[in-house]
Amino acid sequence: MKHIKPAPRSFLFLQGPPGPFFARLGDALAALGHGVHRINFNGGDRRSWPSGAADFRGSLDDWPRFFEDFVQANAVTDLILFGDCRPLHSAAHGIAKLNHLRIHVFEEGYIRPDWVTLEVDGVNGNSTLSKDPDWYLEAARTLPPLPTYPGVASSFKRRASEALSYYTQSVLQSWRFRQYRSHREGMVIVEGLGWLKRFGTAKTARERSAQMLARVGEKPYFVFPLQLNSDHQIRIHSPFGNMRVAMDYVIESFARAAPADVTLVVKQHPLDNGLIAWRKLALAAAKRLGISDRLLFLEEGDIAQLVDGARGLVTINSTTGTLSLGVGVPTIVLGHAVYDVPGITHQGSLDGFWCEPLAPDPEIWDAFCRVLLDRCLIRGGFLSEEGLQLLISGSVARLTRRTLPDAAAVDAATLVG
Repeated sequence: MKHIKPAPRSFLFLQGPPGPFFARLGDALAALGHGVHRINFNGGDRRSWPSGAADFRGSLDDWPRFFEDFVQANAVTDLILFGDCRPLHSAAHGIAKLNHLRIHVFEEGYIRPDWVTLEVDGVNGNSTLSKDPDWYLEAARTLPPLPTYPGVASSFKRRASEALSYYTQSVLQSWRFRQYRSHREGMVIVEGLGWLKRFGTAKTARERSAQMLARVGEKPYFVFPLQLNSDHQIRIHSPFGNMRVAMDYVIESFARAAPADVTLVVKQHPLDNGLIAWRKLALAAAKRLGISDRLLFLEEGDIAQLVDGARGLVTINSTTGTLSLGVGVPTIVLGHAVYDVPGITHQGSLDGFWCEPLAPDPEIWDAFCRVLLDRCLIRGGFLSEEGLQLLISGSVARLTRRTLPDAAAVDAATLVG
């Protein structure tokens, strides 16, 4: 039988992560004969995509019509986003649905490090993944065991450099995009000042954390890793709206219901910009609730080591939850997370979790991970040449498959391989 070559597709990229990933992925797709397009929203976008892009300089109200006109004029078949909750991305997602486009959403990996999420239609709280443990057990029956790979190189220095370049260009070219409003809270300059403050106090933070780490393990403990206050995981996919409300909720529950012989370790996010004094807020809440001797706050520390020795982990919806589940530590989710599945996470109340935390069922967890790898994860990363090459190769293979699942029709017998 004569082989029929798939027709070229027309890919439209919107905002990606700071750095060259989207531009290099576009080049790889173009080299295969596909159409590749890009719309920039700010100077950072222009910096990340060197040439051949359109600029959108209108308001959010102007965006849906601009986007639809662009899609139709360029016969776009596929939309590629990094995150699906930014206002411009959310609006584009809706219009793309109306125009029957395939929608591909990248995000930081559901399981980290060494993996990046690429999911059809939506990610995190917008994911179409099932919440039925039996679905995963059935779906995983035909999948191979989880492979073991060496780690992927990653550089925090590279991340900082690419982010600085992106946000600097956003400020310098703000005259060109006067109506653009970032999805991130606060001004870029203010955030930069927060990072300068954090760098200036890094030595003191390390010393304080070392003192606290020496106390971890003296008593049984639970871990509560903070997430970024500006993250859509907190602002949209949780009931709290911001991280301060979430932190108060967890500390108050611990003070009210946890056994007297356990400790709560609150860990600051490693990429927090320093604008909010989380340590002071946490210690003040502990003092108010009479548990100052039972709450430890860490500004720095190895989260994997902390989790490994914990009695349990409390998270809103952080990927740290997959780290704890992977080593069999009981985990409770307070927001929306793809891994919040009966049999995997604790399904009772937070007050009850402190006394009787439920450990994950290893069979269900293994099935979940195999399906996740098959459907949603690409090996690689943004922060090294090795990671980018792996990610681009895997992404091209996933994006150019001839058939893609209809999210509404996915059932236990439908897998994307």
